[in-house]
Amino acid sequence: MRPLVVIPARGGSKGVPRKNIKLLGGKPLIQYTIEAAREVFPDDVICVSTDDFEIKQVVESIGLKVPFLRPAELATDQAGSYEVLLHSIDFYEKKGYYPDTLFLLQATSPFRTGKHINEALALFNEECDMVVSVKETKANPYSVLREENNEGWLVKLKPGNFTLRQNVPQVWELNGAIYIISVNVLKQKHLVDFTKVKKYVMSDIDSHDIDTNMEWKLAEVYISSLRQT
Repeated sequence: MRPLVVIPARGGSKGVPRKNIKLLGGKPLIQYTIEAAREVFPDDVICVSTDDFEIKQVVESIGLKVPFLRPAELATDQAGSYEVLLHSIDFYEKKGYYPDTLFLLQATSPFRTGKHINEALALFNEECDMVVSVKETKANPYSVLREENNEGWLVKLKPGNFTLRQNVPQVWELNGAIYIISVNVLKQKHLVDFTKVKKYVMSDIDSHDIDTNMEWKLAEVYISSLRQT
């Protein structure tokens, strides 16, 4: 396996301004993901893709070299992960390194660890397009989710007549923590078009993703509770 780990870290976060380098439990949020990646991979295949010079400085103060500043057109609200990943792959290939397996680790998942990455990797094989981390969703489309029909009435999002909650099929929610992707497949089609996808299940707390101030405060509470045990 020739891995490439990509940690996207755009400077323009809005839900929690500057969240990637904001201190959580005494260290920058992005450091948690860098530490998880370092449990599994050497530094030379860990790529923080950022457009922001201050983020670059913070990451390099942790001892990880940032190989480039992302082009401005890949740092807008409209720029998607797909283009960012292809840009990183292209950068390394031009340097003579040709990855075959890409690990996308979001900086907003501080409780994902190297153990989780290794467990997810154990599920990945040459037949997979991707292994993706998930948690069991509480917003199950068979039971609690509804959509409005053309007449303005709420109807079930997914049909099914289940009288007992335990009989409702399990449904999985992507948690954004780990994506293990075939580079060859990624070059051929967009992430949303992948068909051979396996799940790696994580707990609610390990899945915690920070996008709002409330989610930030919950992360602070959890870290504080760990230090008291």
